[in-house]
Amino acid sequence: MSRIGRLPITVPAGVTVEIAENNKVTVKGPKGTLVKELPVEMEIKQDGDQIVVTRPNDLKRMKSLHGLTRTLINNMVVGVTNGYEKVLEVNGVGYRAAKSGNKLTLNLGYSHPVEMVDPEGVESVLDGQNKITVKGIDKEKVGQYAAEIRDKRRPEPYKGKGIKYADEVIRRKVGKTGKK
Repeated sequence: MSRIGRLPITVPAGVTVEIAENNKVTVKGPKGTLVKELPVEMEIKQDGDQIVVTRPNDLKRMKSLHGLTRTLINNMVVGVTNGYEKVLEVNGVGYRAAKSGNKLTLNLGYSHPVEMVDPEGVESVLDGQNKITVKGIDKEKVGQYAAEIRDKRRPEPYKGKGIKYADEVIRRKVGKTGKK
């Protein structure tokens, strides 16, 4: 039995969950509304302030979808109550980030500044010139946008220059030593 899949999801006060046909789940909360179509095979039931996901049989595919479906609904509930955020750090001499409106401009040692527009439902906030916080209610979109920003200049192992997640540890390497 899926240990994650069988856990009930508690719906906090101020959050409404609607389950339409074809497992179209709508979660409304203080921070906004999320809609997601989940696998049709899973049975999603709501009783009171709890949501339970059950699977029809023990096929490998159903076992896989069981925990996934439960986690996706839980992520939606957490998103509309607390929201999600990822913090990125820009390290390197002359590397900096600037924000104007919903446009993020990154100077990363290229011959041109890299411009990125915040996708819908995701917001990037600057803290100084080298800390970028990506916030939103959809975990998937927040993670995707943060990964796209990081991809513009990944951290390199010698000096640690580039864009890294705040909680990421960079494996450092020792550079060449000259012959004497």
